[in-house]
Amino acid sequence: MIDLHVHTHHSCDSKTTMEEYCQKGIEIGVKYICFTDHVDFNKADDGYGYYDADKYFSELNRVKEKYENHLHILSGIEFAEPHIYKKEFDAFRRRPYDFILGSVHYWIDNMFPGEMLKRNLPIAIVSEKYWEEVYKAVSYGGFDSMAHIDFPKRYYKKCTWSEAQMKDIFSMMVKNNIALEINTSSLRKGLTECMPDKKLLEIYKDAGGVMITQGADTHSAEELAAGYKDARSLISGKLKSTIFIERQAKYEDEWNAL
Repeated sequence: MIDLHVHTHHSCDSKTTMEEYCQKGIEIGVKYICFTDHVDFNKADDGYGYYDADKYFSELNRVKEKYENHLHILSGIEFAEPHIYKKEFDAFRRRPYDFILGSVHYWIDNMFPGEMLKRNLPIAIVSEKYWEEVYKAVSYGGFDSMAHIDFPKRYYKKCTWSEAQMKDIFSMMVKNNIALEINTSSLRKGLTECMPDKKLLEIYKDAGGVMITQGADTHSAEELAAGYKDARSLISGKLKSTIFIERQAKYEDEWNAL
């Protein structure tokens, strides 16, 4: 099993240590784990200024040494709105991360989707503006995989899109060598489908996309690799699960071995 989207206590919304994740991973048979803590430069976010890369790598190096015979432990971050915080993002890209997730958490008057829902903003407008920001993010590029691509669905229970719009986004991802994450956190939020669902994966494949990463968007040890089988069931045809070994340099297809 793999989980390439894991938040530790180096993110403001988790209290779980890397050690606890490693122990849980060994218990349930995880082979690859990537600690992708939040890096947020939006001052509206609770995580603004929270992440400390030096403390992160200090702990990471300790657990890598301790568990090197049991787990493949990768370093990573989830960087929100990289197209907006370009200077900060470029600085983080120069650090020795194995894997970088890109995401969009804030749009429409700098609001989080939970706030949009409280204000009764219609999903059509929320989705339209969201996809505009996603296109900007993947056009800027520089990260390895796009996290929870239909993110509004986690809060609105649905996300609207046009096939033409998605083809443009996915074609840009292919051009910029950005993988598509299958994020299973929606299954823990009362939904019956991953982010994205099978239809969006088909459009991605039609646009020439083949690289898939998988993450549970984990915030506690109990959530590690949750929904793994659900995500795996969506992989077919030309799509392949991708484990990044060296950023933008080498990757290997480990799906059949896991």
